[in-house]
Amino acid sequence: MALEVNGQTIATTENGYLEDANDWNEDVALAIAKEEGIEMTDQHWDIVKYLREEHFENGGNEPNERTILKAMGKKWGTKPTSKDMYNLFPLMPSKQGRKIAGLPQSTRKGGY
Repeated sequence: MALEVNGQTIATTENGYLEDANDWNEDVALAIAKEEGIEMTDQHWDIVKYLREEHFENGGNEPNERTILKAMGKKWGTKPTSKDMYNLFPLMPSKQGRKIAGLPQSTRKGGY
C-alpha cells in the first residue's frame, strides 16, 4: 500500500502504518488521519506528539491507554476519561494514535 502526500508516494504496510517512520511529517499525519476519518484538533496533536516522544526518547515505548490518560491529564490540567479518548480516536487511542504518529504498529495486546 501507499499514501500520496504533496505529490510524494509514502510506503505503508497493509494495515496503513508507515513502513519508514522517517517519512512522517504533519502533512503525512493529516493524510493518515483523513483516511481514518479523523479531523485533527489540538488534543489529537498533543496525543500524537506524546506518542512520538515516548517512542523516540524512551526506547520504542508504547504507552497504553491509562498512561496516555495520565499524561494528557497533566498536559491539559484535567484528566480526560476513556470515553473522551475514544471520542478522539475511536479505534483505540494508543493504536490509532500510533498510526497517525507514523509509528510502527503496536505489539501490545490489550487496552489497559
